[in-house]
Amino acid sequence: MPVIDASMSTPPINQSLRARAYENFRQQILQANVQPGQFVSQRELMQLLDMPLGAVRELIPRLEAEGLLRTVPQRGLQIAHVDLKLIHNAFQLRAMLEREAALHFVQVVSDADLANIEQAHLSIVQRAAQGPITDDLLTEATSVDWGLHDLMIDTLGNELISQTYRINSLRVRLIHLERSTLSAEVLLPAMQEHLNLIAALKARNPQAVAEHVGFHIHCAHQRVLGQDRRVLSRATQTQDSPTPLPEPT
Repeated sequence: MPVIDASMSTPPINQSLRARAYENFRQQILQANVQPGQFVSQRELMQLLDMPLGAVRELIPRLEAEGLLRTVPQRGLQIAHVDLKLIHNAFQLRAMLEREAALHFVQVVSDADLANIEQAHLSIVQRAAQGPITDDLLTEATSVDWGLHDLMIDTLGNELISQTYRINSLRVRLIHLERSTLSAEVLLPAMQEHLNLIAALKARNPQAVAEHVGFHIHCAHQRVLGQDRRVLSRATQTQDSPTPLPEPT
């Protein structure tokens, strides 16, 4: 009697289960439930994602291909480790994608949508100025911040670009978990950069839009590297501190 391979007799994981496993992993990053460089076993990943072992095993190659996870012999699975190469690569890709998206967005976004986007930002700024800056406000501000970037990308209507952007966004989120996040010190500068971009969008000025997108991403990159004087206290500023970044014209 022939021997039946148990793995061959196991039905394949359906597409919806695979997609749910990936979305659950994405949420773990967004909610900061996993940390860059953290080691997890397959069974720990099962518990974390609340998914069966088969779905987790099918998920792992995708996460490895996207650079979000790697298998380390005799140690297990490691969440992407953040280093300078990853930071520079992720922000360079982000700048390229978002510049093109913003140039398209300025042509197609409605005045009404821009007014709603601007109001959401102004509400955050007003509440932050009145204080205190709570964790709930920071969470809401992060949603408003990323919401504009996501909308610009998705307005292109290109699924390949949106998918590439979403994967890179997870890398950027991991970088923020390791290096920086939208903190009380960063909140107002980041919102002002967005408001400058929104003003350029309302003016239908493609050149200014491109400049403000580039400047905002550059500032985010510098904040991650700890080189933005706006997030340093006066006590730590010295003559060797980097020159403040100029505002775009």
